[in-house]
Amino acid sequence: MSEVAKVKEAVKESLLGTETPTGVQLSAQSKAVFEHHARKDEESGELVMGEEEFINAVAPPGEDYHKIKREQYAILFRVADWRNSGKISMFDWGTFENLLTRPDAEYEIAFRLFDVDRTGAVKYEHLKQLYEMNKGPDSLPFDWNCEWAKLYSGGKKRRHDLTYPQFSQMLRGLQGERIRQAFHHFDKDGDGFIEPEDFQHIILQTARHKLSDHMLENLPTLCNISVGTKISYANVRAFQNMIREMDLVEMIIRQATANSSDGKITRTDFLNEAARITRFSLFTPMEADILFHFASFDDPSGRLGLGDFAKVLDPSWRSPLYNAFGEAAGAGIHKAKSAGQNILHSVLESVHHFALGSLAGAFGAFMVYPIDLVKTRMQNQRSSRVGEMLYKNSLDCAKKVIKNEGFKGLYSGVLPQLVGVAPEKAIKLTVNDLVRNHFSDNGKIWIPHEILAGGTAGACQVIFTNPLEIVKIRLQVQGEVAKSVEGAPRRSAMWIVRNLGLVGLYKGASACLLRDVPFSAIYFPTYNHLKRDYFGESQTKSLGVLQLLTAGAIAGMPAAYLTTPCDVIKTRLQVEARKGESSYTSLRHCAKTILKEEGFKAFFKGGPARILRSSPQFGFTLAAYEVLQNLLPMPGSAKAEQIEMAHQGVGALSEKLHGQAGPLSYLRSRNALKIILDLDEEFGRVKMPGGRAGWATLPKFVGGTK
Repeated sequence: MSEVAKVKEAVKESLLGTETPTGVQLSAQSKAVFEHHARKDEESGELVMGEEEFINAVAPPGEDYHKIKREQYAILFRVADWRNSGKISMFDWGTFENLLTRPDAEYEIAFRLFDVDRTGAVKYEHLKQLYEMNKGPDSLPFDWNCEWAKLYSGGKKRRHDLTYPQFSQMLRGLQGERIRQAFHHFDKDGDGFIEPEDFQHIILQTARHKLSDHMLENLPTLCNISVGTKISYANVRAFQNMIREMDLVEMIIRQATANSSDGKITRTDFLNEAARITRFSLFTPMEADILFHFASFDDPSGRLGLGDFAKVLDPSWRSPLYNAFGEAAGAGIHKAKSAGQNILHSVLESVHHFALGSLAGAFGAFMVYPIDLVKTRMQNQRSSRVGEMLYKNSLDCAKKVIKNEGFKGLYSGVLPQLVGVAPEKAIKLTVNDLVRNHFSDNGKIWIPHEILAGGTAGACQVIFTNPLEIVKIRLQVQGEVAKSVEGAPRRSAMWIVRNLGLVGLYKGASACLLRDVPFSAIYFPTYNHLKRDYFGESQTKSLGVLQLLTAGAIAGMPAAYLTTPCDVIKTRLQVEARKGESSYTSLRHCAKTILKEEGFKAFFKGGPARILRSSPQFGFTLAAYEVLQNLLPMPGSAKAEQIEMAHQGVGALSEKLHGQAGPLSYLRSRNALKIILDLDEEFGRVKMPGGRAGWATLPKFVGGTK
């Protein structure tokens, strides 16, 4: 065998398979489908499928095939019956199933249909003859000797067979050439315009199988988008481009309507969104005009929702009673609800954030509570008199607490802390989110606005923080009082609340504001910049729990230490003065007294403990908050939809483009038919005596068996 023959045989085998029935693996499902539809061959006794059985297997009766006629699936039978025997065996069925799993199955099917000699190449004459045989009686004329065709197959004297890549690329551009020739056919006077009825005829012959009934019925109205009563070649080309990019158009529209406040968009919104999510597939003004022209028949306002575009984008659309975009359109309608309902949604969203913030805050507080207790006792320790120093440092304080009060002593007052810290942290996180979202523009925010958001969050939390702090602090220090003052009673949280009263619970509130406002103003911007600028968080990259903890902990260090003086003043104001100790009457008096009696260093007492407590506490809190937001998103939010899609798997993505549901093999067989029908809408519907059986009487060179 010559080298040329070997190469030819290898190409043939790669495209058509071999006749040896080994290596073909059938899944249990595919085997069951074959056995269900096959019949016993009288000659061989084996199970085989004829054309009718094959159609029943790949296109079950009763299903919706949109604009494709069910009998046109017989085209696929001629591909599966690669021996031209009029029947296919289980091996042939397996070979066809394997073909459908290939990444370029649609074009391979078309190629095998026209490679009637099974040589691994398509002869130009076979392509032309099959087209002539299958075109309908009213089909538009097409010149196969045009300059466009010569570019692919060569002229008459130097014509060559088409390889698989060449044939596929030729099919890709065939419809455009058909439309160009058809336009010339109807443009009798050569002025570049045709009548609306002629345009309708062209589209019905070239793209009926891709368009909805709404589009097909209103094709003549295309002339309304320009001056005059005729349709230009530019209009025709723009219309064809919109058809070719229909999937991309739908994705752009879905994204744009999702970002719209009322679920509706204008022509400008569409073009802006197209510029955001595409780089090279830009749409011309005329193409956008055509899209909105056909979608706006029922709503000429210019603001359209998914329900309006369904009539254009969904080829299965037939009437208002059937709308594959119903679910998505419903979402758009929902977004257009009254302002009162929008406010209700905002309230519910805030409640959701508040609940998650409460859980996250309680978790963070519990994790670092022993450090907080040590910090409080260190700050309350006065060093103005000799012999009053109970603790040398924070570590010494922790050891003595465990020694004198047991391990439980480290959690003195933890219950009111957990009860109070939940709303405290929740309101801080919620307010910060609300203010940031208000000032954010496409995810970007000015640094002063970040500081304002953090400061506002810190100010709002004081309403919960101050009562919590004063009760917690008095519970935390009474353990050491009990050891130093004989007979000192232990008070409960409720006793402290009743004793202080409402006004007393807000003692030291000014100091609390002085501490919490700068703390949050420093903390939140630092935290967000660490996530974005250092750890690289973006829309395409989410951070892990460890990275969130680290960012939160680092951001808490400067915020905690720089606000320690305010925290010392707050603690002194809120703790009951013992006998012989100075009583503070105001924030200023407290600061002056501490500076006079204990020196400047006293303002930073408990600073290390505060860093050790506040830094990891907010790290735990923020990390827990973001993890909870991902695990328990607001129902109906974009995050919830992403999580639901992730749980559903990749298959759920196919539902985004309606009409693309079903097994991949089914979709590819249908898409292959769409490619073939680009040649002519009537392809596969032979008009000759004997109907489908008439194919068997045709010569082999045009796909028959003779």
